[in-house]
Amino acid sequence: MNKRKIFNDPVYGFITIPSDLVFDLIEHPYFQRLRRIRQLGLAELVYPGALHTRFHHALGAMHLMCQALNTLRAKGHLIWDAEWEAAQIAILLHDVGHGPFSHVLEKTIFANTPHEYLSLQIMKELNRQLNGRLDLAIQMFEGSYPRHFFHQLISSQLDMDRMDYLNRDCFFTGVAEGAIGTDRIIKMLDVVDDQLVVEFKGILSIENFLNARRLMYWQVYLHKTSICGEVMLIQAIRRARELVMSGEAVFAPPHFLLFLTNTVTLSQFEADSAYFHAFTQIDDYDIWSCVKSWAGHFDTVLSSICQRLLDRKLYKIQFSDEPFNQNQLSQIHQQLVAQGVPEELQSYFLVQGQSTNAAYVSSKERILIKMKDSSVRDIADASDLPTIKALSNIVRKYYVCWMKPLTLQS
Repeated sequence: MNKRKIFNDPVYGFITIPSDLVFDLIEHPYFQRLRRIRQLGLAELVYPGALHTRFHHALGAMHLMCQALNTLRAKGHLIWDAEWEAAQIAILLHDVGHGPFSHVLEKTIFANTPHEYLSLQIMKELNRQLNGRLDLAIQMFEGSYPRHFFHQLISSQLDMDRMDYLNRDCFFTGVAEGAIGTDRIIKMLDVVDDQLVVEFKGILSIENFLNARRLMYWQVYLHKTSICGEVMLIQAIRRARELVMSGEAVFAPPHFLLFLTNTVTLSQFEADSAYFHAFTQIDDYDIWSCVKSWAGHFDTVLSSICQRLLDRKLYKIQFSDEPFNQNQLSQIHQQLVAQGVPEELQSYFLVQGQSTNAAYVSSKERILIKMKDSSVRDIADASDLPTIKALSNIVRKYYVCWMKPLTLQS
């Protein structure tokens, strides 16, 4: 069987499958599940074209990894064939642990379990099935492989993951401000003392990359309408779980019902393979089928939230630079009471939260610039733009979502 297939990607053109092992991983049900998980969760409520999947993104990130490795080899860095394949496998599988709607339900299905941890567990299971052929890829993914720059290509502030999702999300949402010079950034990559660096000639492209990332977060990832949709979906699942645990009948596919019936912790997930198997079966379609069914449930809290979500009758939202005071919140409470919502149920229709955005966090894996004199400096120090240092500041916005169109007064 010929396993050297090609994919026609709308962003990059033709993407080639580099090895038989990579082909087998793409064909595996764990990876095929990513076809049924939207890259941007509920962003389609704002941008109708944002229908691309984690499957698209994983292939795109693998394609960029191939280009980056080509660049480093061309600059004289020795990369063994085994490392070449392992790096592409690691980035291909980096998001295989995402649950339905990507980040939306990351704290709902599990108790605060990041998708990176779940990706690692799935990679380990695939490695067991493949008799240890993913050992090197797992080391690179974890950051335990001695040549650290491979991990930086997979997970850092200038990795192939971020470069693909900015390019891809910009393409499918139509938000032109998110466009970045991926080709030029990759051509400017180099390695100094086992650290991934960017040649000084590429500094303008890095500045644009950081600015684009900031803009995409406010315009797409943290868009107010997306937040409202996510809040409503989370509250619907919260209510369904409460009903299930109180003994009420609530429709859900068996693999999803397992997580509604139990609040699963990391230790439980590791100890009981049933949770692992169930998680690898769940996708966006399961959640949407539940939402459609729950819209007709006798419980008015569950049914009203789900029907509003289906009809795009979303909660209202208001942002603030400071936490909302009690006077502002009491206005909403009074409105909900006037609508007949009991005090004990108001938390489903009035939700507070906060969103944060930092385009560049210098305390993490830094973006390093190789200067003309071959010295290496942090991008915040190498750039002559004062805004780059400002991008290191975490911008925090508080929000409150509620069911009734009411504008809060100070």
